[in-house]
Amino acid sequence: FIMATGLVAVLIFIIPMCFTPGPNNLLCAAHGSQHGFRKTIPLTFGMAIGWTTLGIFVAAFASIIEKYDYFFRLLTYIGALYIAYLSYKIITSSHIKDENNTDLLGVRTGIFLQVVNGKAWIHFFVLMSIPFTLFGTGFFAKIGLVILNLFFGYPAVLTWSYFGTMLRKFFNSPKKSVFLNYILGISLMGVAIWIILPH
Repeated sequence: FIMATGLVAVLIFIIPMCFTPGPNNLLCAAHGSQHGFRKTIPLTFGMAIGWTTLGIFVAAFASIIEKYDYFFRLLTYIGALYIAYLSYKIITSSHIKDENNTDLLGVRTGIFLQVVNGKAWIHFFVLMSIPFTLFGTGFFAKIGLVILNLFFGYPAVLTWSYFGTMLRKFFNSPKKSVFLNYILGISLMGVAIWIILPH
């Protein structure tokens, strides 16, 4: 019963965090709308690698890293600037059928986005805190939480990538696709602004 209750608590935290709009999901939707689902998969692989590696790192060094608040503030601002840059690239992209004039993002971008995402660091600290000791309190128990997070996180970015391809089919004219770029780009810019606001 305790195990089941703990699992429910973890899933209530993980699933909304993974599937609601955020830097990863909105970027995948924008990239999917411009390049299609298959060409977005390398970006999602990079996100999965970066997200999982970050989770393992936090699991190993949580007690040390949590003492350095300024480290997270710095990462937050760097991450917000990087997300704002990506949103600018989306807004200024040509219409989606002109793929030669849009930047194809890959594994490295997906990994780097996780490294500078201060909110992702906080996500794992919260996930591995006392209320979420689903598998215990040791290092390998925390790795279990990272794997569980990946189990829901990767389908989430794939879902948003596919959602982007559906938008591509609807916004199928040059004017409509430019409008879509503005919507997705401004949404991603909104995420960048939200990240640096006090919570």
